[in-house]
Amino acid sequence: MFIDYAEIYIKAGDGGDGAVSFRREKYIPNGGPDGGDGGDGGNVVFKVDTGLRTLMDFRYKRKYVAENGERGGKSNMTGRRGADLIIRVPQGTVVKDKETGRIIADLHEVDQEEIIARGGKGGAGNQRFATPTRQAPNFAKRGSPGQERTVILELKLIADVGLIGFPNVGKSTLLSVVSKAKPKVADYHFTTLTPNLGVVSLGEGQSFVMADLPGLIEGAHEGTGLGHKFLRHVERTRLLIHVVDIAETEGRDAIEDFDVINKELELYNPELAKRPQIIAANKIDALQDPDRLKRFKAEMEKRGYKVFEISAATNKGVDELMYYTYEELKDLPPVVLFDPSEKLIEIDIPDDEPPFTIRRENEVFVVEGPQIEKLLGSVNFDDRDSLGYFQRSVRKMGVIDALVEKGIKEGDTVRMGEIEFDYVP
Repeated sequence: MFIDYAEIYIKAGDGGDGAVSFRREKYIPNGGPDGGDGGDGGNVVFKVDTGLRTLMDFRYKRKYVAENGERGGKSNMTGRRGADLIIRVPQGTVVKDKETGRIIADLHEVDQEEIIARGGKGGAGNQRFATPTRQAPNFAKRGSPGQERTVILELKLIADVGLIGFPNVGKSTLLSVVSKAKPKVADYHFTTLTPNLGVVSLGEGQSFVMADLPGLIEGAHEGTGLGHKFLRHVERTRLLIHVVDIAETEGRDAIEDFDVINKELELYNPELAKRPQIIAANKIDALQDPDRLKRFKAEMEKRGYKVFEISAATNKGVDELMYYTYEELKDLPPVVLFDPSEKLIEIDIPDDEPPFTIRRENEVFVVEGPQIEKLLGSVNFDDRDSLGYFQRSVRKMGVIDALVEKGIKEGDTVRMGEIEFDYVP
């Protein structure tokens, strides 16, 4: 089964906690701190596997979690780093962040790898907090959480040329006669329910990949018919061959068909409407009224399009079309779907997210935020040195100044996580 869309949840490994430990050796009853750092969490890595052709595996598994880093040990031993989780995807897979809709990676190169979620950093052990005045710190830092997000995977075929047009205009027949592809061909709508790829070879070193894409109908940009299932595969193609039924065997007007298809491309993605097109006026073997072809060619050439009269069924005019297509491709650069410079900034806390917030809950000042949670996880409130470290960190973060701006008074209650204390200026 050909599946070209999937939605999955991924989470990188959490960093291991730093250790609280003290040297305990013979003849050294009061050894110094020797708690090691925690190991970093594993990353979630997407890798291109050229043996895959579909995203079908992601229909059955929707959650992927990398390994956590190990906790630090005594004797300054750093915890083991969590193993990366490698997720294999077909060549041509685009990874999008579901929440923002932005592209994170375009996996279009052989063996390409991209880190999509980074593991959390391991926490510092208590040996890192030793100072001349604090020789026995009884606290360590907790490891930071690994990144997590829901991502959308879209498979966009790797093809140089895309065959577009209404259903039953002869796209599959054309692909079958110019390549070794074996698409299903029959005289009814939507014979092609999945894209088919074929290599068009015109001689040694002269070839290109062509895709027969599912038929398009009016309203496809909104998902009507095969809708987006068709349109996402057009985005990579450098050149489009627009196949029309010049014999108008189904009673439609060829010019109107051409305009409808291009309107759908523009509504889905304005860049697609700018993609170079060659027109294949197909089914000339069934043409009853030569004036139809004459009228169509005059209109298309007036718009600046090159029109080839062909019969995919009898192979008439097909070679000329293919050689012209090959020459046009020589001057067309690859289509860039994703600029790596626009990649999502990989940080634990987004730029627009404040390090903490303060709200009133009855008579209590509640301080919350990711940095507050990290700080609380690294404090041993039963240890005087650790408590002093906490107080200095809170002031350095600007929490005290912010509380004063909120109108806090001596004796008011402040809550951070599960800890409550009275405010003393």
